[in-house]
Amino acid sequence: MSHAISLSLETFSVQVLDASHEKIVLVDFWADWCSPCLVIAPLLDKLLTRYLDEVIYAKLEVDEGENMKLAGRYKVRGFPTIILFRHAEEIDRFSGAKPAAFIEQFLQSHLNA
Repeated sequence: MSHAISLSLETFSVQVLDASHEKIVLVDFWADWCSPCLVIAPLLDKLLTRYLDEVIYAKLEVDEGENMKLAGRYKVRGFPTIILFRHAEEIDRFSGAKPAAFIEQFLQSHLNA
């Protein structure tokens, strides 16, 4: 079971930008047809259950509704792209399917900052 919040263009401002003043928000920009997206999703789901008190986990399906506008706004060029937000600003990102150890180190480097 995923603990991820589903985002849309309409909810992004409140659920990511506003919420990022309280906790770091990790946004997974993904697409249904993207094989690496399907590979990384269970890794993110499993890993982020350990960080529920510190990180908000959100997913944005870029092909739904007007969501591609957000991918354009954040210059997302490939999928999946994982972006961390703090205080309504992007603080880091990576693209592609990465191993769990990489994702954990990526998160820890910002939680301990």
